[in-house]
Amino acid sequence: MTTLHILHLYPKEMNLYGDHGNILTLKKRAEWRGFRVNVTEYHVGDQLPNHIDIIFGGGGQDSGQSKIEADLRAHATELKTLIEQGTPCLVVCGLYQLFGEYFQTGDGQKIAGINILPVQTVAGPKRLIGNIVINSPEFGEVVGYENHSGLTTLAPQAKPFGTVVSGAGNNGNDYTEGAFYKNCIGTYLHGPILPKNPRLADFLLLKALQRKDASIKKLAPLNDSIELHAHSVAAKRPR
Repeated sequence: MTTLHILHLYPKEMNLYGDHGNILTLKKRAEWRGFRVNVTEYHVGDQLPNHIDIIFGGGGQDSGQSKIEADLRAHATELKTLIEQGTPCLVVCGLYQLFGEYFQTGDGQKIAGINILPVQTVAGPKRLIGNIVINSPEFGEVVGYENHSGLTTLAPQAKPFGTVVSGAGNNGNDYTEGAFYKNCIGTYLHGPILPKNPRLADFLLLKALQRKDASIKKLAPLNDSIELHAHSVAAKRPR
């Protein structure tokens, strides 16, 4: 039986707004299809595991980002190599920012990122809070909840995760949300994002399985009626 190995980065410092639910979603959607799942929680000072099929990291406060900054940089080369090799990855809010070039806090402190995603983030004067709906070329309508002060700017060559339909997105000005590089997605969508967007969850699972067996073309379908109802309700919530 195939085993999927999921790496959960910094679950203590970077786990706001239910982001742990993304791990639960990946685990259950894989198990429902007959796959084993091994989740490794990575903490500051640990060694990265030898087998990594999916990378996930959530959001955290500025203080949490400061705590993990040096440790994350120490593993930058390993993580970059995994992403370049096509390892599927989802990073939300705080770790989305730190997978970029840097995050500059409101008091001017610059927290260095690891330069996987071509983005830069600077703290803005107010928080961007509320339900958000985006349109993604790959995944259609994606729903979530954002709560961030960071204003993220994509480099000219960067590909956004999607276009804002309702909400603020990366910076509230250019209608972009998140960043998409190879199989790595950075986004501000909490909620958590995966339970209400099963197509995105299955993208991560499928890419992970295809790296193990290129003959796999698609996943067995699941009854997503509950998930799609939750998606529909979330999309109609007022900003």
